[in-house]
Amino acid sequence: MKLLLGIGGSDDSTRALERTVERVAETGDDLTVAILRNPATEVDPATIEERTQTVLDEADMAAPVRHLDGDPGSQLVDLAEREGFDRIVLGGGETSPMGKIKLGGIAEFVLLNSHVSVTLVR
Repeated sequence: MKLLLGIGGSDDSTRALERTVERVAETGDDLTVAILRNPATEVDPATIEERTQTVLDEADMAAPVRHLDGDPGSQLVDLAEREGFDRIVLGGGETSPMGKIKLGGIAEFVLLNSHVSVTLVR
């Protein structure tokens, strides 16, 4: 399976990175990491790339890392569809006190607009 992981610097996206790398180590799926500019965080893309490389190195894994400019949700969906990815993986989603999931803007856009299957890691 060809996976595209979108990561924007939030704790949720770091958790998604770690869990996805664990899964890829077990399954042998092809992973590509897309670094996004998440307007909800102040984390610099270079810092995100360093963290990504650390997680990949700890798992003794290599994966292409790409930087996406522009609107993060639409750029991620476009890349996944244009390059034939089987699945988009994103971190996100908090549970409200009423037990409902609250999504961030990027995750919501991708879930509503992608023709590629989406996995949301919480």
